[in-house]
Amino acid sequence: MNMFTRATAAALTLAVSTGLSAPVAQAEEGSYILATASTGGTYYPVGVALATLVKVKLQPTEGIGMSAINSAGSGENVRLLRENEAQFGILQGLYGHYAATGTGPLESSGVQENLRSVTMLWQNVEHFVLASDKAETGTVADMVALKGDSMALGTQNSGTIGSNAALMAGLGVDIYTDYELVHAGYGPSAEALQNGQVSGISTPAGVPVGAVSKLLASAGDKVTLLNFTPEQRAAADAGRELWTEYLIPAGTYPGQAEDVTTIAQPNFLATNADVPEENIYLITKAIYENLAFLQAIHPATKAMALEKAISGLPLPLHPGAARYYQEAGVEIPERLIAK
Repeated sequence: MNMFTRATAAALTLAVSTGLSAPVAQAEEGSYILATASTGGTYYPVGVALATLVKVKLQPTEGIGMSAINSAGSGENVRLLRENEAQFGILQGLYGHYAATGTGPLESSGVQENLRSVTMLWQNVEHFVLASDKAETGTVADMVALKGDSMALGTQNSGTIGSNAALMAGLGVDIYTDYELVHAGYGPSAEALQNGQVSGISTPAGVPVGAVSKLLASAGDKVTLLNFTPEQRAAADAGRELWTEYLIPAGTYPGQAEDVTTIAQPNFLATNADVPEENIYLITKAIYENLAFLQAIHPATKAMALEKAISGLPLPLHPGAARYYQEAGVEIPERLIAK
């Protein structure tokens, strides 16, 4: 059976089963580019895993292929998608928000009307860690109260410092004027906290974060992993509907005796709006019917689950992805329905 016959048969079956007379979108053969980030991070291997899944599951039967390429990350991926040099890209949730609103580092480019969400991939979990003698409440309010102190919140021009700046702004802190910033990576930041050179750090990443594990193992109860209350989460998110509650279970880190409630933003798969609906439907379906395949390739995808698929997405869903989720029983909020 050729591709046209298969697609037509599927359309007729759906029309009969639903009682609809409108034609269903048909898949089209295509070879797509998926933009990721540098080869040393997580974006690239996850992108390779996704591209491999599409090639294995969809190319032989539907003629839909995908290849992952390395890039400079979220900012460049927005450009690659805008110029159609890539049809898919992995983006940090905050950059999806910037693209949707034409703000932040993407202000000069304006609102990116071409972008759509496909799925949340894994979450960047916020780890705010403070010297215990300054952690009076055990929440992020303790860090807010320490204006004038030294903090390690990421290297200069990094996504880490950018997201920390956005979060703390929602809590009433301008990190660039209210703190003495120490610009360092995760490992050196943790060492600076242990050595008393800074009062606190923030290391957003997938759980568990190696630098945080090492810090808590070495410093013990001298440092405290901070919680977020629902009110603090809402303030930090500042109406973006991007950061969601995230529970770090007790025992995740050395000496962590109690659950910690923090927040997380998604890393997500974005696509261009003009990719055919049926192709996106089939790709989304292939992802969620083959999670074990993905998870065997890269552990970051172990965070993926259907019930988390649309958590914190900053861009409207592509209609193909929305159709799959609706069929799977996922309730889609109005803000994620593409106009």
